[in-house]
Amino acid sequence: MTKREALHSGQRSQTRKITKKAKIASEGSFSEVLLHDVRKLLANRSSATPNTESQAEEDPEVSVYTPRERFTEIEVRIAELSSTGDGLGLSENSDHVYVVPFTLPGDVVQAKVVNYFASDHYTLTDFVKVLQPSGRRDDTRVKCQYFSRCSGCQFQMLSYDDQLTHKRTIIESAYKNFFNLPSELVPEIGATIGSPLQYGYRTKLTPHFDGPPGRHGRGTRKDGTERQGFTEVPPIGFMLKGMRRTIDIEDCPIGTDAVRLGMARERARVANEISTFKRGATILLRESTTRNPQKSAEISQIPLVEEAAKTGLIDGNINGIDETSKTDLSGKDLVPPNAEPGEISAASTDRNEQKSCITDSNAIATEYIDSFVFHNTAGSFFQNNNSILPRFTAYIRDHIIPPSSPSGKPIRYLIDAYCGSGLFTVTLSSLFYASIGIDISPASIASAHQNAKANNIANATFMAADASALFAEVTYPPEETVVVIDPPRKGCDDNFLRQLLRFGPRRVVYVSCNVHTQARDVGVLVEGKDGCRYSLASLRGFDFFPQTSHVEGVAILDRVDEIEKEEIIRGAPDEVSGVKVTESIV
Repeated sequence: MTKREALHSGQRSQTRKITKKAKIASEGSFSEVLLHDVRKLLANRSSATPNTESQAEEDPEVSVYTPRERFTEIEVRIAELSSTGDGLGLSENSDHVYVVPFTLPGDVVQAKVVNYFASDHYTLTDFVKVLQPSGRRDDTRVKCQYFSRCSGCQFQMLSYDDQLTHKRTIIESAYKNFFNLPSELVPEIGATIGSPLQYGYRTKLTPHFDGPPGRHGRGTRKDGTERQGFTEVPPIGFMLKGMRRTIDIEDCPIGTDAVRLGMARERARVANEISTFKRGATILLRESTTRNPQKSAEISQIPLVEEAAKTGLIDGNINGIDETSKTDLSGKDLVPPNAEPGEISAASTDRNEQKSCITDSNAIATEYIDSFVFHNTAGSFFQNNNSILPRFTAYIRDHIIPPSSPSGKPIRYLIDAYCGSGLFTVTLSSLFYASIGIDISPASIASAHQNAKANNIANATFMAADASALFAEVTYPPEETVVVIDPPRKGCDDNFLRQLLRFGPRRVVYVSCNVHTQARDVGVLVEGKDGCRYSLASLRGFDFFPQTSHVEGVAILDRVDEIEKEEIIRGAPDEVSGVKVTESIV
């Protein structure tokens, strides 16, 4: 392997960055999560072995860890799997940790030293090759030719059952490291709920390419001359693991069939038009679905790989296609003879679906979850694994209503904070007398209004509001209200959590794509403030992204230790909307 530039420019800058993050209230960043796992491994080993430094003082023959030269290759036995998806191996004296991607516990591997962090006692390395595989590794499972180079997937060599088990341990570690309260306050974590599709599940991909060499700043130099554009087609794909460099990727088997075909089509378009580009760009690939009444029990089909090869976009050798049966490994039906490039048709007993790939971020993408339909601008956020959404929304629906309270008042109202385009408001509306979705983005609120209308939801309203002032206009009785929160990866800010505790709804359902910041925020709610606090009733993970280390967490919290609250007189609310209407958003 050739020498590769590290993601981080040097030991000093990265150590300073980690130190800075440690002073902030737990951001759940990659570096912070990794550092917790490194310290845990070192602590476990130090308790089982004598202190090397103390031994060295007494006996000069005992060696202390000596840093390896950058880009030298070393042999490492992997001891544990980190929450980041990287393998962790110990130095000879168990006083230093090597972080090796694409490895599993029990593997003996060859790795290349990239960056050494003395104060944190670990070294980042590049994976070179497996010298001796562990019993859990099976490289025949790997479906992507770019695996072990692309930064997207970590676990293609690991069985799916083992992936789900590890994701449960990621949640356990998150609550040990970030919850900041006694562990007995955390219930037993439920088994991770898996995705029906382990490949062919991503409905959105965003490959990119970098600008031409030497391309910095504006299109013209200070002397007025034009900067040089592209002289050849650049790599189009995703980031090389551990580096700020794009690797050329022709196909991504975790994408849906439509997205994969769209990727091939867009790669060809960029190659043909590369002379018109003056800078790098990101390509949007978003699946959209159209449902039509089923006219026939069967639809004439040919495999995706054959249709794509006919268009000349790919060579007929897509990873993820079973050449023996000529069917897609995801289990989906494939491309009919009359399909447009990027379009796929799937047959069922009562309908057929046409799948297309949208590349315009302002176009409307359509998705179905059971009988619910959602329309969103293609560039906006929506969950990227449609196959698991029926299970996911059914779980939320089954757990949204808390047990009866001592007052006997039933739950009648839903507040969907960070509602986006209305996923929870729409799918849960039938359980409530009234519901309201709140989001900071007016565009998301506009989509939510449209989605409520498309699904004939009459008891839901939506409003655009900053999360820091989310409850200012809500007048639902807390005793009869459930709040769903689904914040971005950074989690909730202190102001929002204080508001939530002041409002004090009966139940809180916290959905998160970052279980580390979720654990931090849940700890704040369980600790409570001003007489209101919560107990953590249940905790479970959902695998939205098979083959990766990401896991979605769902925490259910119930209010305890109720206190008397002064009645706050607000303007007379509309009984259904539960808000004082000051502005109409169309």
